[in-house]
Amino acid sequence: MSSDHVVFFDTTLRDGEQSPGCSMTTQEKLTMAHALEDLGVDIIEAGFAMASEGDFAAIATITQAVRKPRIASLARARTEDIEMAARALQFADRARIHVFLASSDLHLEYKLKLGRAEALELTGESVRLARSLADDVEFSPEDATRSDRDFMIEMVRIAVEAGATTINMPDTVGYSTPEEYGQMFREVRERIPAIDAQGIVLSSHCHDDLGLAVANSLAAIQNGARQVECTINGIGERAGNAALEEIAAALYVRGDHFGMRTSIKLEQLYPTSQVLGQIITFKPSPNKAVVGDNAFAHESGIHQHGMLANPLCYEIMTPALVGVAKTHLVLGKHSGRAALRHRLEQLGFTLNRDELQHTYYRFVALADRKKNIYDQDLVGLLPDQIREHRHETVSELD
Repeated sequence: MSSDHVVFFDTTLRDGEQSPGCSMTTQEKLTMAHALEDLGVDIIEAGFAMASEGDFAAIATITQAVRKPRIASLARARTEDIEMAARALQFADRARIHVFLASSDLHLEYKLKLGRAEALELTGESVRLARSLADDVEFSPEDATRSDRDFMIEMVRIAVEAGATTINMPDTVGYSTPEEYGQMFREVRERIPAIDAQGIVLSSHCHDDLGLAVANSLAAIQNGARQVECTINGIGERAGNAALEEIAAALYVRGDHFGMRTSIKLEQLYPTSQVLGQIITFKPSPNKAVVGDNAFAHESGIHQHGMLANPLCYEIMTPALVGVAKTHLVLGKHSGRAALRHRLEQLGFTLNRDELQHTYYRFVALADRKKNIYDQDLVGLLPDQIREHRHETVSELD
C-alpha cells in the first residue's frame, strides 16, 4: 500500500446498524453494500457473525454478491466467534477477521472480569487462531484511548507478533481530543518498530460523543494511520461514528494540507447517503456537512449576493463534486433583492428597479409570517400588470 493512500473501512452495516432505528434486513444490507462498492470503499465490515443468524446470513450473502471491496466480520476474542466469522466469510474473494478485546481496566474489570495477564494471553491466542483461518486479521484494543498506555501498547505488540496485519486503536466512547489521539499513534509507532518495519496498517475508529470523531480521525491520519473506520451519515452507537463523507471531502478539499489519496468516488457521496436514508428510519440533519439538505443552500442576503457573483465566495466545493444536483438559494426573511430578482427571472419575470423594490417589501413582510416561500407565493406578490404581461407573452409564444 502506498504511504499516501488512506484505506476506507466502512462499518455502516455493523457499527452503524447498532444505532437505534438503523437495523437492516439482509436484502437491505446487500443494497447498501452495493452502494458502498460503487462509492469505492476499500473494506466493508458486513456484520458481527456471532451476533445473530441474520448477521451471519447478511455477511455470507454479501461475500457472494460484492466482489471489489474486502469483506470483514467482527469477532470477540473467543474461539467460537472467530470460527463463526471464518465460516461466514468462506466465499469472500478477500476476507478479513476483525478481532477485538478490551484494553482499559474499566472494561476488563467490569465487563469481562479479566485480569491484565489473562487479556494479554487471550490477545495472542485469538489473533493466532484468526490468522490460521484468514490471511488478513485486524486487532482492536477496545477503549484504547482510556487504557493505560503501557498496557495497551503491550497488547498491540503481542497482536502484531501473533500475526495481525492491521491494528485499530479505537476511541470507543468518543473521549479523546485530536492532539491526544494523534499522539497515541505516534507513540505506538515509536515504541513498536515492527509496525513500520513490517508494513502493519494502523487504523482509527472514532465515535462522536464530543463531536470530535472526524477531527480525531484526521489527526490519526496525520500521525501515521492509513485506515479510517467510518460510516455513511455518521450513524452508529450513541452519537455515532466518524462520517465517511466528511473525512473523504476533507482529504480532497484540503489535499494541500493532508497530501493523501483515497479510492472514494466523491460524486457518489450524496447518492450513497440518500440510499441509506431510504433504508433506515431517518435521514441526516439538514445542516449535516457535505450531504445535508442545507449543505449547499443559502438564505442570507449577503451570502446569496456573493453566490450569484461567484460561488467560491461561500462554497469551498461544488455541489457536483459530491453528487448534489445544484446549489439552492433559499428564499426567506434573510434573503436580499439579488436572490429575489434572480428567482423571478428564472420564473420569467423581469422587473425594473421600482418594481423590484415594491415586490421586495411585500416579500419581506410575507417571509416574516411564513417559513417556506414557494414559487406561487412569489408570483402572487407581483403587481397585476407584470403577471398579466407574462401571461400574454407566454400565450403569444404558444
